[in-house]
Amino acid sequence: MPRRSILSATERDNLMALPEGEYDLIRYYTFTESDLSLIRQRRRDANRLGFAAQLCLLRYPGHALEVDMSVPDPLIQWIARQIQSDAAVWHQYGARDQTRREHFQELRAYLGLSAFGVLDFRKLVHTLVELSMQTDKGLVLAAHALETLRQRHIILPTLAVIERACAEAVTRANRRIYRTLLEQLQPHHKRGLDNLLHVTPDTNVTWLMWLRQSPLKPNSRYMRQHIERLKIFQSLALPDGIGRQIHQNRLLKMAREGAQMQPYDLAKFEDERRYATLVALAIEGMATVIDELIDLHDRIMVKVFSAARNQHQEQFQKQGKAINDKVLLYSKVGRALVAAKESGADPYAAIEAVIPWAAFAQSVTDAGQLAQPATFDQASSMLPRIKITELLMDVDDWTGTRHFVHLKNGE
Repeated sequence: MPRRSILSATERDNLMALPEGEYDLIRYYTFTESDLSLIRQRRRDANRLGFAAQLCLLRYPGHALEVDMSVPDPLIQWIARQIQSDAAVWHQYGARDQTRREHFQELRAYLGLSAFGVLDFRKLVHTLVELSMQTDKGLVLAAHALETLRQRHIILPTLAVIERACAEAVTRANRRIYRTLLEQLQPHHKRGLDNLLHVTPDTNVTWLMWLRQSPLKPNSRYMRQHIERLKIFQSLALPDGIGRQIHQNRLLKMAREGAQMQPYDLAKFEDERRYATLVALAIEGMATVIDELIDLHDRIMVKVFSAARNQHQEQFQKQGKAINDKVLLYSKVGRALVAAKESGADPYAAIEAVIPWAAFAQSVTDAGQLAQPATFDQASSMLPRIKITELLMDVDDWTGTRHFVHLKNGE
């Protein structure tokens, strides 16, 4: 069965593309005096141009010039200007294959390059495994492989060989990740993980599918359902710190790939891959549920405070006329008392001149009912009237994350 390619056609083209911009041409393909002295030893313009082109390609990107290889015109023009040759003779180079091979061997010795062999392939795979523990992106791995071979002064093989090395490194890294996750699992952990692939009672969905569902609305019903999901994740009782030795990128990638599969597809995996994927799903699912519970709590509290604010405004509007009447009344009473004080008259008679004493006494009682406490706050004044009777907070030690785990709607 052919190995799956880790690079797209565009990525392959980009990896092996030759520089064409002026800055890159100057950076990679400016000849030294030693280079120019070696190039001038060729007798014909075409040979000098071809020899110089081979020197450029062996230096960067680091591979030999192939017979049918297309070299960008800006590069040929840049080389021709440096060696004072005619770029038009480029197509004449390589007419004699022996000349091209002789030039290659001479330049290989000049640059101190070695051919890519089986031992180099093994070393490259070993190097790439460490990077594959962090990412399995083909473009990142292939670019690192090319740079590694350049640093070792090894002539680059074909891109197909590079892809095989990267694919082998990813396979080895995956196996190492699986073993790392599984070595901490006990039989009861595996049984709990296998149960996630079973169908829930009275439904046609598996526990794993149910655990992936997100709350639809910010209310206590969905809060309680989500708390049940959190309890199921906790009931797995996975070992503390499991997954910490795995790079977050790889763990998240495994979880996302597992989430895109149907449970019966996961059940077909070999044991190592199945359990490792389920562990990644459990770790990521636990974190997701906690995040969603916190978000759900915040959204519920926004609704509560919004209802409190609206209720407060409605109450204020309803009490507005009564409050205004009381202010006008006490303004009149106050002026009467001031006048009585200045004239030495009886203050009680002054009050009864404005309003009968019994009515004044009742108005004081009514004012007390309209008044708010000194620490007046619209939310605190209205929250007791909202239908929230129980709000408890818990701390989950398994993840070390604070989250709300109980919110009950009462009458």
